[in-house]
Amino acid sequence: VMDRQVPALRVYDPDGTYRTTFGRGGEGPGEYKQPDGGLSVLSDGRVVLRDPGNARIQVFSPEGEDLDTWRIRGGFSTSRRMVVDQEDRSYVMMLLDPEASVRDWERALLQILPDGSHGDTLPFPDTAYDPPRIEATSTNEAGEIAGMARNRVPFAPDEHTVLSPMGYFIQGVSTEYALTLLRPGERHLRIERVFTPVAVNPGERAEEEARATRNMRSMDPNWRWNGPPIPEVKPPFDGLFAGEDGTIWVRVPQPGVHGEDPDYDPADPDDLPDEWTEPTVFDVFDTEGRYLGEVHTPEGFSRYPEPVFTRDWILATTRDELDVQKVVMFKVELPGGRSPSEVEAGATGVEEN
Repeated sequence: VMDRQVPALRVYDPDGTYRTTFGRGGEGPGEYKQPDGGLSVLSDGRVVLRDPGNARIQVFSPEGEDLDTWRIRGGFSTSRRMVVDQEDRSYVMMLLDPEASVRDWERALLQILPDGSHGDTLPFPDTAYDPPRIEATSTNEAGEIAGMARNRVPFAPDEHTVLSPMGYFIQGVSTEYALTLLRPGERHLRIERVFTPVAVNPGERAEEEARATRNMRSMDPNWRWNGPPIPEVKPPFDGLFAGEDGTIWVRVPQPGVHGEDPDYDPADPDDLPDEWTEPTVFDVFDTEGRYLGEVHTPEGFSRYPEPVFTRDWILATTRDELDVQKVVMFKVELPGGRSPSEVEAGATGVEEN
């Protein structure tokens, strides 16, 4: 687990017992300066940590020994997880033109082979969809643009693309409930599902508009809404994740739940006393697009940082009553308490009872 505030790469036993810390903050061998969402383990136990602050990937042995550094372009940080495929090839998010304006960013995945050499560069497939956005800019004394923020219009459809550890992109635009598995050398597989539209509550809309306004005004204090209005219904899906075992996890919107905001500041004209939350629910599909079922997560489950999924368990974060972040392993249980794999084994005759 990478604690980026320290920073410290901490190691735990499967039961959560702390064991040790790999490396430390810095710029020398075995050190990391600005680690982001990139952290994976190769099949031989090597731990690879993306560190754009030092323009490299730091490689540790299973015991924490500094083994190697793999050079990457520095400066671009992302919360996206670093995918490792079945051939132990790591895929690192990068910008094809880092000097381009935010509006013109083109993302790609740099493939790094198990020996650290660079393989292919995989541009993200183009959906030709232009999601509704709002944006704000700041200027310097010369009147030139010095910074820019771009956010999706809350509850608006968006494009979603992830790389599966199976080695192919999964893509969908949430104007409809449809996903495409872009399997190289094979026919593309399309997944479609009927959905019931979920309305955006007026309170949810007001809260999201206030939150977006605060974010934009941190860039431009005089900012006013400059995008399309917030939709009246939520998109068919609002998140796409690839499981470590090739499963596909699709977050499906739910009706908002109303509560009181404990952090409400009446002195802030942009703050609201209400707080709206939305339960996190996933549709799950196997590698061939077969629907496995719907998974409801418990209260407090967080989608950020990006969870780690398999058919039988999820690693995700929660926060306690003191707002302390914790890593939690959640077991996926079917009615009766058994895991999906246990039920599947029974269905194939491996498990008799």
